[in-house]
Amino acid sequence: VQLVESGGGLVQAGGSLRLSCAASGFAFGDYHIGWFRQAPGLEREGISCISSSDGRTYYADSVKGRFTISSDNAKNTVSLQMNSLKPEDTSVYYCATVPLWGWDIVCPSPHFNGMKYWGRGTQVTVSS
Repeated sequence: VQLVESGGGLVQAGGSLRLSCAASGFAFGDYHIGWFRQAPGLEREGISCISSSDGRTYYADSVKGRFTISSDNAKNTVSLQMNSLKPEDTSVYYCATVPLWGWDIVCPSPHFNGMKYWGRGTQVTVSS
């Protein structure tokens, strides 16, 4: 299983970035896919999930209305469109696989406990 994140960078507050997660080594339907973030010295924060079965989505309150998760099953990629970015969104962003049984357990978990695999992350820095 391999997950590779890309698209991070430096952006001013109020700006936008689009992160991508390229997945390989497993069938896309075997897991849901989620995004979490972790800044140095802080705990991991789960922020969004997308279901592999029906495309339903989940967002943490901290990003709801600003971030949009989407998937392209044909390309085995999941994207995270981030708008209206704030300095507090500065973090390393990771995509992760979520077990199919974990939608109601892992996705709402504040720290994304129970995810199976994750990538190396991509840095997002939002300047004020």
